[in-house]
Amino acid sequence: MTLPDRVSLRKIAPADRDAVATLLRREWGDTRVVSLSLGGLVDAGTLPGLLAERDGEVVGMLMYRVAGGVADIVTINAFESGGVGAALIRALVEEVRTADVRRVRVSTTNDNTRALRFYQRAGFHLTALHTDAVTASRRTKPQIPEFGQDGIPIRDELELELPIVPREQR
Repeated sequence: MTLPDRVSLRKIAPADRDAVATLLRREWGDTRVVSLSLGGLVDAGTLPGLLAERDGEVVGMLMYRVAGGVADIVTINAFESGGVGAALIRALVEEVRTADVRRVRVSTTNDNTRALRFYQRAGFHLTALHTDAVTASRRTKPQIPEFGQDGIPIRDELELELPIVPREQR
């Protein structure tokens, strides 16, 4: 796998958990994220994940969970551009490529047009629209803002999926 210049990827280790929690709180307001696609509230800080580092500094992080043949991306952050997010997704696909994991799923909000572009360029397909899902999620996590990128009201959750081809079929 080709990585951005001087970037290395690795699994999150137990010793990383405090730093991961700090990053999640900084980026998401909490270690807990809420999503209809995930079935409600999930503590991302306890999940398996991948870190992208450059010169010992974290430049990206992806938290995921695997259940029922699906690897759900719970959070993904690339703190700089240049291919870090794409490298994290490629690493996740290789990590979960087993006989029973057939797809990677991610959800984002309707305002996050940058993420929608990113995921579609990475090969994801739109598979579901959950109208007013974020409105409902605010009852569980009231700190979700009303407005997001470009002043767009945050209301809906969109699901995207990336099929995984098993190793033996590649």
